[in-house]
Amino acid sequence: MAALHPLPADAESAQRRILLIVAGGIAAYKALELVRLLRRAGFSVTAVLTEAGARFVTPLSLQALTENRVFTDLWSLTEESEMGHIQLSRLADLVVVAPASADILARHAAGLANDLATTVLLATDKPVLAAPAMNVRMWQHPATVANVALLTARGVRFVGPDEGEMACHEYGPGRLAEPAAILAAIEAFFATGAQAPLAGRHVLVTAGPTQEPIDAVRYIANRSSGRQGFAIAASLAALGARVTLVSGPVALADPPGVAVHRVETALDMLAACQAALPADAAVCAAAVADWRVAAPTAQKMKKSAGAPVLDLVQNPDILATLSAAGPSRPALVVGFAAETEALQRHAAAKRLAKGCDWIVANDVSPHTGVMGGPRNQVHIFDDAGEEIWPELPKEVVATRLAARMAAALQS
Repeated sequence: MAALHPLPADAESAQRRILLIVAGGIAAYKALELVRLLRRAGFSVTAVLTEAGARFVTPLSLQALTENRVFTDLWSLTEESEMGHIQLSRLADLVVVAPASADILARHAAGLANDLATTVLLATDKPVLAAPAMNVRMWQHPATVANVALLTARGVRFVGPDEGEMACHEYGPGRLAEPAAILAAIEAFFATGAQAPLAGRHVLVTAGPTQEPIDAVRYIANRSSGRQGFAIAASLAALGARVTLVSGPVALADPPGVAVHRVETALDMLAACQAALPADAAVCAAAVADWRVAAPTAQKMKKSAGAPVLDLVQNPDILATLSAAGPSRPALVVGFAAETEALQRHAAAKRLAKGCDWIVANDVSPHTGVMGGPRNQVHIFDDAGEEIWPELPKEVVATRLAARMAAALQS
C-alpha cells in the first residue's frame, strides 16, 4: 500500500496532533477510515496498536495511512530508546481510543499499565476521548457502566456507542460511533479551545415520545425513538455540561455521565423538567403528545362494549413553559419542530409562538426515515434566520448542535 501524500492544512490544523489507540474488536477496521478522515482534515496522527487490535488491523495499514511509525510493544528497546512511553503519552494534543473495548476501559478505570496502550493512558497528561465498541450486554453490564461513570468523573470524554446490529447478530447499543461522528467530536474538542466549554453549566434535555393512557393497557403515542435527544445529551456531557435528560419510554441505554429521569406522560415530563430547574440551557427534543385522554379507565376496555368515545384534552406545552420569561428561564432554549409539509413556514412560526431562542426543524415524513432512523437533516431557525445542515448521522447532528450551543452560551 502506497503512503498517502501530505494533505493540505492550515497552520493551525497542522499543529493538532492525535495519538490514536486502536484496541481489539471487529470495529477496529473503522479506525483506518477514521485516520483517513483525520488526515484529510489536517490532523497529524500517531497510532498505538494493542495486541488484540493487531488481530483485526495490521501495523502496516496504520503506518501507511498515518505516515507515522506505529507503536505496539511496551518492552521494545528500540521504541523506548527512541521515543519512550512517557514521551509518547505526552506527544499529542488529544488521545483518542477507537475502538475502546470493554477490556481497555476496565483497565484504564483500574489504573493498570500492563501494555503500551494502558501505560500511555496512565502516563498522559492530555485529554482523552474514548469511542466504545462492544457487545450490547457488555456495554450494559454494571461493571462497564461503573467504569464509564468513573472515567467520566475523571474527565474522559465519550462519543457513542451507537445502536444497531452487532457482528454477533445481537441488536442494541454498543456499535462504534461512525468515523464521521468521531471526527466531529474531535473537531468540537479543538473548536472549544481544548477545554470543557460547558463546565459548570447545567443543561436540561427532553427526548423520546410520551405515552398517554387510554385504559390499563392502551395508550396514545408516536414513533419517536429518542435517538436524537439521547445523542444531544451525550454530546453536551462530552463538552463538560451537567446534563439532566428527561426521557419518555424508549429502548435506549443511559448516555455516559448523564442524569436520566424516565417518565411516561406529558404531565410527568413537565413535572420532571420543572424539578430540574434552574438550568443554563434547555433542549426540547421530545415528541410530546399534544392531547391526552381526560379520564383513562383503570381497567381494560372490552371490545364487546363497542368503540369507545375518547374525551381528549390538551397537554401542557413544555417548550412554551420553559421559554416563558421569568427568573427560572434558561438563557438558551432550543425547541424541535417535526414537520411533514411547509417546514420553513411552520418552524419559523413555531419559534415565535413558543418564545424559544432556536427551533431545530426536520422533515419526518414517512419516506425520510427520520423518526426511528439513524440519520437526520435539520434546519435551524434563530434571530439571524435559517441555517440548513446536510443529512448527517444523528450523533454528528448532536455534536454540531452541542458545539453551537456552547459557542452561544460563551458569547
